[in-house]
Amino acid sequence: MRAARLIRMALLIQSSPGLTAAALARELDVSERTVIRDAQALQEAGVPVRSERGRVGGYFLAQGYRTRLTHLHPSEAETLFLSGLPAALRDLGLADAADTARLKLSATLLPSVRAAAESSVRRFHLDAPAWFREPVTPEVLPELARAVWADRAVELTYTRPVEDGAVSTSVVRVVEPYGLVLKAGTWYAVARVPCGQDGDDDGDWRTYRVDRIAAIGPAPGADQAFERDASFDLAAHWEERSAAFARALLRTTVTVRLTSHGLRRLPAAVDRAAIEDALASAGAPDSAGLVTLTVRAESEDVAFGQLALLGADVEVLAPASLRARFRERAVALAALYETRPTSPQGESRAEGEDQR
Repeated sequence: MRAARLIRMALLIQSSPGLTAAALARELDVSERTVIRDAQALQEAGVPVRSERGRVGGYFLAQGYRTRLTHLHPSEAETLFLSGLPAALRDLGLADAADTARLKLSATLLPSVRAAAESSVRRFHLDAPAWFREPVTPEVLPELARAVWADRAVELTYTRPVEDGAVSTSVVRVVEPYGLVLKAGTWYAVARVPCGQDGDDDGDWRTYRVDRIAAIGPAPGADQAFERDASFDLAAHWEERSAAFARALLRTTVTVRLTSHGLRRLPAAVDRAAIEDALASAGAPDSAGLVTLTVRAESEDVAFGQLALLGADVEVLAPASLRARFRERAVALAALYETRPTSPQGESRAEGEDQR
């Protein structure tokens, strides 16, 4: 346990020279006193770690010293080789570079570790796109990826999504691309609109579906890289914005009464973005053990399809129009099941018996 921590500490100091004892303690989840003891242990093991005091002080390795990848544990090498997404690398135009990097990495590994790494590739594969859709790589994706790597502002022509029957429109926008996200086989670009453009969204963060970008080119007058916000966290930003987007789609509120069984099944029936608020709105069970709560959905049509999965374990109280639809469905089902079942030839069992 300590040996793994010492290796990680050396790698942290190597990748980020000047880390303080407090920063290393946070990264390693130990106390600052433990960091000091570990630094001494590294020195005794021959790793040239030194500490410097002062405003720009911290921990450093001797100039020119590098740790070696031969210290990788087989499980670490397996994870490293699994960290790439072959399809995503191909879409970004990085497949050849990734293959070369893996060859160079393999050449530096001990034979036992190299075998573990190569074994993981033969045993695990990630297929990101959803079923029943052919993934299409947007033509502009490699150019957009290069702009992301270089922190280079671009001018893009974007086709805005429209409702059924409407005419699509395009907008030309200069943006600073901060990152790319692959979600269920679809690429998205996260970008910031630089201040100085016309419009109310100057300086705002925007998300663009890459397959809706019709054209891309260098931003006029942007000869140098833009100044990237060092505090920007792509993963955290995407999680926050995607959750907000999912909630924004839930425009219809439905009041329902559920049995205890229906309450347990509710998370499997409604949108994941709606379930947390729905359960929070639940009141105490009544004398019959039924729970009343509100749940949000995209529309009444969607709510009807979702709640119908719960059968008799749910009763829609509002809106009245949705309650009427469930009443009509119940009447139709009752009428269907009140008739006698028919044989495969279309005649009832009773009629068949009479004929015999």
